[in-house]
Amino acid sequence: MGKFAIKKVPTGVKFNLVASNGEIIGTSEVYTSDAACKKGIESVKNCAPVASVEDQTVENYEAQKHPKFEIYSDKAGAFRFRFKAKNGEIILSSEGYTAKTSCKNGIDSVIKNADSTVVEE
Repeated sequence: MGKFAIKKVPTGVKFNLVASNGEIIGTSEVYTSDAACKKGIESVKNCAPVASVEDQTVENYEAQKHPKFEIYSDKAGAFRFRFKAKNGEIILSSEGYTAKTSCKNGIDSVIKNADSTVVEE
């Protein structure tokens, strides 16, 4: 089972969703308060399991409603995903992957680990 790890940064507070093997699956935006950060964690827990996937790397992709995972290519050509909440705000972003399959596996890992009850501060 994964965990949510809250971390203070110079501009506020953010969280990482960490898999059981210690790998960071995704990193949140920076929040201005601990309460807002914890609300972001709750949004991942509640919305990730029911979110759709929008693959923006294919031509004429079908836009999905929020909450959703968006797969896209960054400027370096790597595949990444971002998770958007019901309000359309980006809550979680991934690292760059060389293969789209690995990016999709990252999304599966978010869904699998989103129900974690472990929150480390």
